[in-house]
Amino acid sequence: MEPESRIRVALERNPYDVIIGSGQLARVGDAISALQVRAGTRILVVSNPDVADHYAAQCLSSLETAGLKPVLLTIDAGEEQKTLDTLRFILDAAQHNGLERTSLMLALGGGVVGDMTGFAAACWLRGIRVIQVPTTLLAMVDASIGGKTGVNHPCGKNLIGAFHQPSLVMIDPLTLRTLPAREFRAGMAEVIKYGVIGDPELFERLEQAEDLSDPGRMTPELLQTILERSAQAKAAVVAADEREGGRRAILNYGHTFGHVVETLTGYGTWLHGEAVAIGMATVGQLAVNKGLWTDSDQQRQLTLIQKAGLPTAWPSLNIDKVLDTLRSDKKVRHGQLRFVLPDAIGSVLISDQIRDDDVRQCLTSQH
Repeated sequence: MEPESRIRVALERNPYDVIIGSGQLARVGDAISALQVRAGTRILVVSNPDVADHYAAQCLSSLETAGLKPVLLTIDAGEEQKTLDTLRFILDAAQHNGLERTSLMLALGGGVVGDMTGFAAACWLRGIRVIQVPTTLLAMVDASIGGKTGVNHPCGKNLIGAFHQPSLVMIDPLTLRTLPAREFRAGMAEVIKYGVIGDPELFERLEQAEDLSDPGRMTPELLQTILERSAQAKAAVVAADEREGGRRAILNYGHTFGHVVETLTGYGTWLHGEAVAIGMATVGQLAVNKGLWTDSDQQRQLTLIQKAGLPTAWPSLNIDKVLDTLRSDKKVRHGQLRFVLPDAIGSVLISDQIRDDDVRQCLTSQH
């Protein structure tokens, strides 16, 4: 048996494990049974066609061998599918397949599948259990851990949703073999984020790597390190602040500007991780402008983002529309936007002292 790592998300209520290791997909049935799920329990497995073609048979077989009763539902891939219509489609399947309060949902796919399946599980019968089995790097290191679920609204990303923690997260690095290169690179944005916000050792390890744009060019040891350190970072922050009352907001580093890019260019134009990379580059420059961190640290960040094959340039967007979109952000408190700003590699702060003129100056200088 391949070695595995277990990382505990130590929540006061309903703690759970993140299991990382090659071959986990074949063990998902046994792992769910170990949660004292009874034989014969119905499980709605939600995936998208591309992922299902590669991995649904193995997942379903593992569940059936464990005595569970899975049924597969596929939804179209892409951020533009993250809507209330798709949510209704999942809930209709839950009703059609007779999911009860003891039933489960299982998300087999990337962040979009995970977010929507988690939200559907939170809604169905006022909440049933969900298992996250992420198959993209972005979902492995970020979206599958922490219980943030939801769908997009035309006015903003993830404005409709709920906190609904999974009962288990199972990460199988072997599923990255079939992940398109662009999707892998997008996931690296979140990994770099963890280095900037609190793990300078991870940041330096990434700087030492020869290639960050292709899992095939990484050693298994580096990939395992990336997955473990990222999951540990996310788990620690979530355990300390489950519902983003304070410290958890640091996980939004790069996301405030990134969500603006996604919203104003149309969901699907930029992958989420690509938009986050642009957002990190932009908020890094904002921090330089405010005298919070150095040009040297900003250059290190830009170099690492580019090493992962990710964009850093702010797109041509109407600044008034940018400011309007920022004001509709979920992170606005009492009408004042809160930015996560870096002050060193491995350290960030949360500020509500950024004014419209600061944003205008930063974005103008980015062109």
